[in-house]
Order: sequence, then C-alpha cells, then structure tokens
Amino acid sequence: MAANARIAVSGSIATDHLMHFPGRFAEQLIAEQLHQISLSFLADDLEIHRGGVGANIAYAMGVLGSAPLLVGAVGKDFDEYRAWLERHGVDCSAVYVSDTKHTARFVSTADDDMCQISTFYAGAMSQAGEIRLAPIAEQVGGLGLVVIAPDDPEAMLHRAQECREQGYTFAVDPSQQLARMDGEQVRRFIDGAEYLFTNAYEWELLLQKSGWTEAQVAERVGLRVTTLAEEGAQLVGRDGTDLKVSAVPAVRTANPTGAGDGFRGGFLAAAAAGLSLERSAQLGALIGVLSFETVGGQDWTYDRASMLSRLSDAYGAEAATEIGAFLPA
Repeated sequence: MAANARIAVSGSIATDHLMHFPGRFAEQLIAEQLHQISLSFLADDLEIHRGGVGANIAYAMGVLGSAPLLVGAVGKDFDEYRAWLERHGVDCSAVYVSDTKHTARFVSTADDDMCQISTFYAGAMSQAGEIRLAPIAEQVGGLGLVVIAPDDPEAMLHRAQECREQGYTFAVDPSQQLARMDGEQVRRFIDGAEYLFTNAYEWELLLQKSGWTEAQVAERVGLRVTTLAEEGAQLVGRDGTDLKVSAVPAVRTANPTGAGDGFRGGFLAAAAAGLSLERSAQLGALIGVLSFETVGGQDWTYDRASMLSRLSDAYGAEAATEIGAFLPA
C-alpha cells in the first residue's frame, strides 16, 4: 500500500442497543407453550453503543489520523452518529442516506446467565448495493485501497467486482457474512484481494466453503491476516511472508465485540503510512486490545503516552519508537 494513500472503508454502520434482564430467561419459558410464545422482559439497564464493522474500522483509522472515507448506507437518523465520526477524523461524505429506512440496529437483552435474546434490523444496510465506487473515487481524486467489510452480502460481492473492473486495490473482510455465502460466492469475493482478514475460525470456515487449499488462497490473495485472539496474529503473503505477531496483554476484560475491527483499523492505518507489516500488526494488536478492554467498538480512548508504554512493554523500545513516529501527537 502506498504511503498516505486514501482509504475507503466499506461496511456496516449500526447502533447497538444492549439491555439487561435481572433474572433467567430459562425460568420464564414453558416448553409446552413455545409454539405460541409471547413474552416481555422488564430490563433494568440500557446501553447504546455506536457500531457496525465498517464504522468501527473507520473510527480507529480516524483516531489515528488516517482520514478514512466511510462508505455505507444509513437512515435519516444518522446525523448525531455522523457528527461523532467526523469529530474523530472520519470522512462521511460518501455515506448513502436512505429516504425510507432507518440506520441498522442490533437490539439485544442478556439475562443473569449471559443468555441473549437478540434481533438485528438491517434497515438501510440493505440498500448498500446502490453505492458505486467510481463516482466516489473521482470525487476524492482516487482511492489507494478499498476495504470491503461485512455489509449487505450482495453489496459486498458487487463491491469486490467493481474493484476488479476499475483496478482498485482492495481488502476483504468477510467475517460473519461467511455464514451467508456459498462456496462460489466466497471464491468470487476474495479473488484478487490485496488483503484477506479473518479470525482463526473464519479462516477454517473459508477454506471449507471455498474448497480451496491454503496454497490456492495464497495464489489469489496478496496477504492473509489471521487474528488469533490472545495468541496475536499471523500474516502469510504470496511473496513468502510468514510472520507471527504476539498479542498485547489485556489489563481487563470487557467485551470482545469490535476488537477485530480495531485490529484492522490499526493495521491499515499503519500500513498506509508506510510502516512495516510487523509494526502495522503490532499497532493493530494494541488497538484491538484497547477495544477488547471496553464495551463498544468505538468507546476506547486515544492516550499516546499509555499506548507507547504498552507497545514498549509488549514489543520493545524500538517498536514503540518506530510506531510512535506515526502516532498523532
């Protein structure tokens, strides 16, 4: 990736509404009546978090000074969320606003056993396929990289095809939408990508669904980046790169949602600035653990001094110095 290249991050934009029921769902269920279930749970807590994979990745990049261009579909209720992202360095000028649907929402209630009853409303996300990259590229003077993160499944496939047709360098992050894709769609989605992001489980699922071997994937993808939770990340490239980067130790546990998005944002921001793959993955690991230590993919805070200290502890003073030269003051 060329240094200082403009990056478009395409993916879901949503809000998470998280509630807590002080009891056990299991005690409210009558097996003989499940065919006509009608229940209402009085929640004692509500947290609303900004989310969506595309928005989480863009947020991390924006905080790190990379000025990403967010590409996704939202409703007219997006104004407050837009202002938040723009305050944190995200360019929202390419976000499509639906006239008929609300911004996607994830509504979930957890009980004392951490069992969940959840609903995801796709809303405007279902219109993401109406967005075309070529006019956006013309508007901003070209795109150095297009990141295709989880979104409407058909929109993801169209986005990858448009990148191939237009000659845009692109990265793919199928994530949870792997479950919706068949083998042919998986193969079509990842073919020709410069970067392929997955976690360890998704990597095995991708191989199973695609029918390709690891070597066959390597023939079609420039660099595979597989996050391994507390074991760090593995980077395997078509050029022979085979690099393992350890994780930054967590100081607390909060919620894993958004940690992978944080890794991607940190990695891509550093790579775009010209840092090595190792340093990029190390910064990605730090942003990932900062997200892991908070509830919500955009609720971690930027503290340069603390970040440099943790980088030094995890990877050594030289790594902290090199990455620190990129981090905003």
